[in-house]
Amino acid sequence: MDLQLLEKIKQKVVIQLNFSEDTSDDQLKQIIEEEVFKHSEQFYLTSSQKYEYVMRVFHSFRGLDILQPIVDDPSITEIMINNFDEIFIEKGGKVTLYDERFESQEKLEDVIQAVVAQVDRAVNESSPIVDARLKDGSRVNVVLPPVALKGPTMTIRKFPDEPLSIERLISIETISQEAAEFLKKLVVSKYNIFIGGGTGSGKTTFLNVLSDFIPNDERIITIEDSAELQIRNIPNLVSLETRTANTEGKGEISIRELIRSSLRMRPNRIIVGEVRGVEALDMLQAMNTGHDGSLSTGHANSTKDMLSRLETMVLNGTNLPVEVVRKQISSALDIMIHLSRMRDGSRKILEICEVTGVRGGDIQLNQLYHFIEHGEKEDGRIKGELHPTGSSLKNRQKFKMAGY
Repeated sequence: MDLQLLEKIKQKVVIQLNFSEDTSDDQLKQIIEEEVFKHSEQFYLTSSQKYEYVMRVFHSFRGLDILQPIVDDPSITEIMINNFDEIFIEKGGKVTLYDERFESQEKLEDVIQAVVAQVDRAVNESSPIVDARLKDGSRVNVVLPPVALKGPTMTIRKFPDEPLSIERLISIETISQEAAEFLKKLVVSKYNIFIGGGTGSGKTTFLNVLSDFIPNDERIITIEDSAELQIRNIPNLVSLETRTANTEGKGEISIRELIRSSLRMRPNRIIVGEVRGVEALDMLQAMNTGHDGSLSTGHANSTKDMLSRLETMVLNGTNLPVEVVRKQISSALDIMIHLSRMRDGSRKILEICEVTGVRGGDIQLNQLYHFIEHGEKEDGRIKGELHPTGSSLKNRQKFKMAGY
């Protein structure tokens, strides 16, 4: 695509827009088409090239410029903008360099400001890092210079239009049929479940799937940094989202404050999108004070690492002895699930463990399921299954109360 021609068409369209009021999308497309056709003979544009110019100019006015086509492409799961002229996309678990680029750094900055403005957030030199989301629910992270050395950086994590179902996860071998039925019983029986895993391992997706098992007569409060959960079957649902400080450094509302406020909203369960800091203590206390069946996620490389991270997060916000913190964790959490993104790009549940208490000063785990790899298929995909360990659930009280 000729960037000079593109800019020339844009300038002509801008001149016409200055003389028109409240131009609709259809009217704007018509104006752009007329300008493109005026230049088509001089530049020998084919029909497909004309269409590309029309859509590129239209998206620069009413969309995310060159990002709009890849944001609309359901097969692309992640968009990584390292600078205005360096964009990578993830498709089918593979990361490749995108063949388009922004015309300038200023155009990328304009797109970034438009994105963060949609969710009433601000990003600038004094506050160069922000989390936001697109209209379709995609997660957005922005880092500006001087923190980002190469230039403005934006990462977009996309989610499917329709949340994945447990049947779909079984079909793509993320989880076994037996383990899925077991987890459904755990959710219905109000076991407190914590999902751990690395970046991109599918924690939020799996949290959505587990929420499908929650009985629809319960009142649910969701708490997130940036609202991403797509809970569909709960009519009595309240979604809360944090707020960053304004330019004066005031008005910030943290996850910790939202958890405390949610306890006064008569929830049956609380779902915390992701625990990252001192709010871990408030989440654990909520689980320990009658809000059984609560769910949350966190970053870690294994189940044991997740427990250690939770311990560290709690200790950062309180002066309680380590032994007390471990008892708090073991009494609050019933089940730990660990997900991982495998080397072939697939996402698997590697482990399901029961938290059985504290012995000898350490939190004890009862491993119920673990993933066993059997090599690779001809296409490079990993062969393996989530197998029961033979160890049964020890705390069966909630099962009995639910009638199982």
